[in-house]
Amino acid sequence: MAGLNFDLEKNPPAAQTVMDNSSDGAVPGESFAYGDSLYAKIQRLAGKLKIEQRGIERVPAAEQTDTSYTNIGSMWLAANMVVSSFAIGALAHPIYNLGFVDAILTLLFFNLLGIMTVCFFSCFGPFGLRQMVFSRFWFGWYVTKFFAILNVLACMGWSAANAIVGGQMIHAVNNNVPGWAAILIIAFCTLLVTMAGYKVVHLYEYWSWIPTFIVFLIVLGTFAHSGDFQNIPMKAGTSEMGSVLSFGSAVYGFATGWTSYAADYTVYQPANRSRIRIFFATWIGLIIPLLFVEMLGVALMTATTLNDGVNKYQTGYEAAGNGGLIGAVLEPLGGFGKFCLVILALSIVANNCPNIYSVALTVQVLSRYAQRIPRFLWTVLGSCVSIAIAIPGYSHFETVLENFMNFIAYWLAIYSGISLTDHFVFKRGFGGYTVENYDKPGKLPVGISAALAFGFGVAGMITGMSQSWFVGPIAHHASGGDVGFELAFAFSAVSYLIMRPVELRNFGR
Repeated sequence: MAGLNFDLEKNPPAAQTVMDNSSDGAVPGESFAYGDSLYAKIQRLAGKLKIEQRGIERVPAAEQTDTSYTNIGSMWLAANMVVSSFAIGALAHPIYNLGFVDAILTLLFFNLLGIMTVCFFSCFGPFGLRQMVFSRFWFGWYVTKFFAILNVLACMGWSAANAIVGGQMIHAVNNNVPGWAAILIIAFCTLLVTMAGYKVVHLYEYWSWIPTFIVFLIVLGTFAHSGDFQNIPMKAGTSEMGSVLSFGSAVYGFATGWTSYAADYTVYQPANRSRIRIFFATWIGLIIPLLFVEMLGVALMTATTLNDGVNKYQTGYEAAGNGGLIGAVLEPLGGFGKFCLVILALSIVANNCPNIYSVALTVQVLSRYAQRIPRFLWTVLGSCVSIAIAIPGYSHFETVLENFMNFIAYWLAIYSGISLTDHFVFKRGFGGYTVENYDKPGKLPVGISAALAFGFGVAGMITGMSQSWFVGPIAHHASGGDVGFELAFAFSAVSYLIMRPVELRNFGR
């Protein structure tokens, strides 16, 4: 390894410099263990333990051997067949004061909208590049680093919010288990899966949704048999419009939250795979669990409005959040009901695997130095950070979740507005990319137009956002409803459409 140039912001990692003789920028897997450096020694140890050694380096065609569309669908099916999805639906009445039917309709339409970008960006995986790496073709080398920072924050926030839900479930089973201990259990189980890498993550997600789905069916059947469902009537007028828009923003944020790392989970799919099939495999894997579990959350939460005596549902919800609510439903099942709660608590692992796996890949985008630290070590650090966020936020879950969903919706709307405009208008489809340039800053867009478009997107977000601490002027006209993500998308897309041609004329890239 001696004699190599380690000006890492201008030169590829040592493994690629030594071993990659191809013209497409792909890095063979065996190159990561080449040499006598500490990096190579750690990677050799990872290879012996069957841990994925690859980070954000492009996957060679010879290693793109994941030919299963079922792997794609099951990945998202498991990641969303979880209590976190239930928690989104459960927000409809206590936070947004919606009835049953209007909440269900809001879930339907905003989920259908939110998952579209996740499905679309999953089609980029067969290029052999991770989502944040591919983003360089839209935002340029340096601006992508800023979006990578936002993605790190999103991954950490997702992981913390999910761990809180899992902690509530475990606490509902055994009140002697404090929230912080329950969060540690969830985080440790997630770390075991994500350290291993892509294949183990997919294998775990392939099967983990089955017991969770069975438990949710048991919850549904038990609740239906209880007769405690309350058909909270739909309201009308401007206040109803504001509530629907604000709840829709949270739903959209949850559904679209996978957008910024969608391609990470199709990167080992061969380049000749049908993009239409990848799209619909992702679509099916997302829409089924999102609608089923979120609507179940809406239905169960209606029981907290019962007025006959002590309301066990409201008592359970106040004591242990969503875990307490589901625990109240399963109470007639005794010990078996508690076993079901444990299964649901562990389902959080399936939801957190994409967050912790992808945060490691995103950190590597920030710097060549970060790329020289093996991926699986970043998963350890990411897990520690998510724990540090989750434990203090355990007692304020609803507020944390609502604000976080809106943050996700805002920045991903801007990300999608710019990238989709560039793809369809300037790249003119999938054939418009010179993929081997992914690691060459001088051949990527300068990023000025993307940065300015982001600023305009933020302006749109501010005018349309509706938070407890600020309501934008356009949100005021929408009866206090949050239209921040819609305006963020529109402002960023239109401004990029105007400014990108100017950048191309002046810089040629």
